[in-house]
Amino acid sequence: MPSLKHLPATATRDDVLNVLAEDAAVIIDGLMMPDHLNRVRTEIMPFVEATPPGRDDFTGRLTTRTGALVARSRACRDLVSDPLINAATEAFLAPFCDRYQLHLTQVIRIKPGQGAQVLHRDRLAWGGYLQRSIEPQLNMIWAVTDFTKENGATRVVPGSHLWEDGRGAHEEEITYAEMKAGSVIIYTGSVIHSGGANVSAADRVGINITYSLGWLRQEENQYLSCPPEIAAMLTPDLQRLIGYSMGSYALGYFSPPLPPGMGPEIVPPETLFSGEVKGWGDDLYAKVSRRVSTAS
Repeated sequence: MPSLKHLPATATRDDVLNVLAEDAAVIIDGLMMPDHLNRVRTEIMPFVEATPPGRDDFTGRLTTRTGALVARSRACRDLVSDPLINAATEAFLAPFCDRYQLHLTQVIRIKPGQGAQVLHRDRLAWGGYLQRSIEPQLNMIWAVTDFTKENGATRVVPGSHLWEDGRGAHEEEITYAEMKAGSVIIYTGSVIHSGGANVSAADRVGINITYSLGWLRQEENQYLSCPPEIAAMLTPDLQRLIGYSMGSYALGYFSPPLPPGMGPEIVPPETLFSGEVKGWGDDLYAKVSRRVSTAS
């Protein structure tokens, strides 16, 4: 059985990229500090506990998937913005785009009795329409609980990003992303992987945060999961990351729906939060003020 390489939390961007080039997956041990992990658990678990299980074999009939983490959890926003993760992501995706974006946020809880998910490549979210020379995404699963082979640790086939289409994995080519809570596995959209079978008596909980090329459709629609009245409260960097920015020169502009002559016709999404669009932004900030006052 192959094994996944582990790097310390002090690893550099280049350390991560070097392992990804060879194996397409790597584990960073202890990247999330214990106090941060506790905040994550406190903020997300009420949503997780209220989430029903999947309705098919792929999503998992004993697996729950909880999204909208940027809107729901300040601690998850910090994970999305992690400096090492974003440095590695930017370098990994830079050959294929002008700007990368947040693609997905999802808490995946594998409950006892859940069987192994079918092995797959995440890049197939876009069908088979992207040529294999393009890497469309980079994925993270942050361990909220310990990941063990017994409780459903992610199954990974190191090096399978280099295989031809149609080749399946043999059992001896599969390994498990076993890691302590607070660690994270980074893996490409082209590596073969899946959720493992949970034969233990406890849940396995991980946070899947994925980034993709800025010119692709996001798997999780961030404009609905994190609408403008919530996005307005985020930092400019996080606003840009979730998609309130231009994906390239002419990708992502908007026209404020105002009466004739009342505003500009074509502006970048950042304008929404700058106060430059009079008569429409006022309503946005009124919604934000109400949300902030309610939260406080």
